[in-house]
Amino acid sequence: MRILGIDPGSLVTGFGIIDSDGRSSRHVHSGCIRVSGQDLVVRLGMIFEQVSELVDTHGPDVLSIEQVFVSRNPASALKLGQARGAAICAGVRGGLPVVEYSPASIKQAVVGTGSANKEQVQHMITMILGLDAAPASDAADALAVAVCHAHTQGTFGRLPEGVQALAFRTRGARRRSRR
Repeated sequence: MRILGIDPGSLVTGFGIIDSDGRSSRHVHSGCIRVSGQDLVVRLGMIFEQVSELVDTHGPDVLSIEQVFVSRNPASALKLGQARGAAICAGVRGGLPVVEYSPASIKQAVVGTGSANKEQVQHMITMILGLDAAPASDAADALAVAVCHAHTQGTFGRLPEGVQALAFRTRGARRRSRR
């Protein structure tokens, strides 16, 4: 499976593409889409176009993306959500299923703790993918999103079919009960 991971940002959007069989993963391509200095609408269009180009060029099977988190600045969270939407639309335009992971889930899958810092994520991505050097922070975060999906799907895919259905129903029930 080829996975396109996205770490959305209104100024810098990280991307990471890996190939994975659920047990091991291989780095294909990663980097950053830098759109600073432009009007927000122009930046969103650039994110859409460049993610669309990644989809067309590399042919991923799925787009995995980090969920929005709300910090102290609601305006920043809104811009982040819009950048995320531009990337999601590019994936949908390319016919990809889109899956979302919380920041804590991504860190847990890659580092082993949901409170890991950026340096720990970079280090573990370098080790997991056997890279010669640590990627830029945003690219490492995007690769972490892709690795999180690979690990999640790899584990889920090894479960018997009946257990998969039960896990899906249980996960959905937990989400509904939190509302």
